[in-house]
Amino acid sequence: MIETRLFLETLPTPTGLLRIVTDERETIRLLDWGAADDPADLRRRLPLGVGRLRLEARRAPSPARGAVDAYFNGDAAALDALAVETGGSVFQRQVWAALRTIPAGATVSYGEIARRIGAAGAARAVGLANNRNPIVLVIPCHRVIGADGALVGYGGGLERKLWLLRHEGALL
Repeated sequence: MIETRLFLETLPTPTGLLRIVTDERETIRLLDWGAADDPADLRRRLPLGVGRLRLEARRAPSPARGAVDAYFNGDAAALDALAVETGGSVFQRQVWAALRTIPAGATVSYGEIARRIGAAGAARAVGLANNRNPIVLVIPCHRVIGADGALVGYGGGLERKLWLLRHEGALL
């Protein structure tokens, strides 16, 4: 079995502790809210298909960490060019790719994402894919809202979603 070497770093942010897991190519494999001291949770959250894992603490900050720092310091576009490896089903990857096209400062509905990927009527399935997003912020699931404009369905909590949308200028 192939061993995948991954690197973990944590970053305190205005909305809580953020975990960043990258591989040897600096590709983000996981970026989410949570404690670094829970290896079972980390392994559960990592995308399927990585094989046997060797998870190490990162010694020096990654480019991803620099981009996340820049994001929280006001440069919402800092995350746009980061490489990600999500795993997931074909449908999930379609949803997550569509999410990356939502610019900072904008929001779209679950139904709109479903239409964009050619699956009109699959708004609930889009919501489920959003909930499984392994790379928050970079794949901006917080920018997806209900059809009526309501802030619904964010795995990191609605308070965090509200903070992020205000930070990006989508809400006042």
